[in-house]
Amino acid sequence: MIIFWIVWAVGLALILAYGAVLIYGAPYFPTLSKEVEASLDLIDLKPGQVIYDLGCGDGRLLRAAARRGLRAVGYELNPFMALISWVGTLRYRRLVKVRMLNFWRADLSEADGVFVFLIGHFMQRLAGKFANNLKPGAKVVSHAFQIPGKKPAKKHDALFLYKY
Repeated sequence: MIIFWIVWAVGLALILAYGAVLIYGAPYFPTLSKEVEASLDLIDLKPGQVIYDLGCGDGRLLRAAARRGLRAVGYELNPFMALISWVGTLRYRRLVKVRMLNFWRADLSEADGVFVFLIGHFMQRLAGKFANNLKPGAKVVSHAFQIPGKKPAKKHDALFLYKY
């Protein structure tokens, strides 16, 4: 009987952790390795510059950025995914920080670049956050969804590059 309640509690915790993020952004959906590399090529940051990943999931973009010498900051609201991302980036701990925090509250003013893979209806709100919080010259790569009212500087498949 105790096993039943443990399984039930774990299942409920997983449902809440993965479902609650829908209120703030998007569910976990991994970005493919080729898309991660294409995103980093498109954003074209130099070693030492800072990239933020809003909803970093399993941390694959953070790891790829660190391999290129970029400093990377990942925001993840789901505690399970934040833990996976943190453990997966320990090797790069001098370059990577994982924050279990709602990115809507994050200060993006230090970002040279931002990667985002959100649901379309949040993009208008995100456009306002970028306009008010990014430094001049910062670049944004959005996967799959365009930023309303802003023309992409470049496009590669389903990746859109914006300059602020």
